[in-house]
Amino acid sequence: MSNPYFQFKQFTVFHDRCAMKVGIDGVTLGAWTPINDAGKILDVGTGTGLIALMLAQRSNAEIDALDIDNHAMEQARINVENSRWKNRIQLFETSLQEYVSVCSTTYDVVVCNPPYFIRSKKSPIDERNTARHAESLTHVELVDLTSNLLKPDGTLCIILPVDEGLQTVSYALNHNWFCHQLVFVFPTPSSKAKRLLIELGKKEKITRISRLTIETEQHHEYTDEYKSLVKNFYLKL
Repeated sequence: MSNPYFQFKQFTVFHDRCAMKVGIDGVTLGAWTPINDAGKILDVGTGTGLIALMLAQRSNAEIDALDIDNHAMEQARINVENSRWKNRIQLFETSLQEYVSVCSTTYDVVVCNPPYFIRSKKSPIDERNTARHAESLTHVELVDLTSNLLKPDGTLCIILPVDEGLQTVSYALNHNWFCHQLVFVFPTPSSKAKRLLIELGKKEKITRISRLTIETEQHHEYTDEYKSLVKNFYLKL
C-alpha cells in the first residue's frame, strides 16, 4: 500500500482519499508560481490543498481554494486544519463556474494545476476522470472565467503538457491576454519537454521564455536548478 501522506518540511499532505496524489506537477507549480507581494490568491482545483499550502508558506496572502470533488475537499480540510496557515486558507466545495457567478473578490494571482487529458481513454474511477480530464473545466473556460476574477495587474499561472499549454496560450493571446512567462519543463537533459509552466496576465509584457530540467541524466537525481526551486519544501534537500 502506498504511503497515505507526503511529508514536507513545514506541513503534511494526506492524499489517500484523493484521485490525484502529490506529484511533480503540483509541487513544481507551487514552488514556481510568481506571487511577489500578492495579498489575495485563488487556487482552482486544489485537490489535497497542496498548492494552497505551498503558496501560504511562500507568502502572507489570504488564499481561497476550490474543488468540486467531495473526497478531495474532505482531505484538503484536514491538511489545511493541521497546518500553521489554517487562518489564511479558505476552502470552497464548488466549481469555478459557480464560484465566478457569486464571487465579488478579485485576486492578485489565480493558480491552477488543471485537468489536461482531452479526448483520451478514461479511467473507470469517476474522481480520477474529474481530476485528469478537461471536461468539467476546459482550458478555454479556465482562461475566460479567470478574466473576471483578476485585478488589472493580476496573473493566471498554470502547468500543462506542452501541446495543450501552447494551445491555451494561443487562445489567451487572441482574447486580450499577454503571456508573461513560458517555462519548458524537461524530465532530463536529453528528453523532450513534457510540461509548460505558463504565466498569463492582462498587463502587457514581453514574454520571458526559459527552461527547467528536473533530473540529471545519471542516477535520476534532481538537478541543481530544481533543487534550488523546491529546497524549501522537500525534506531531504
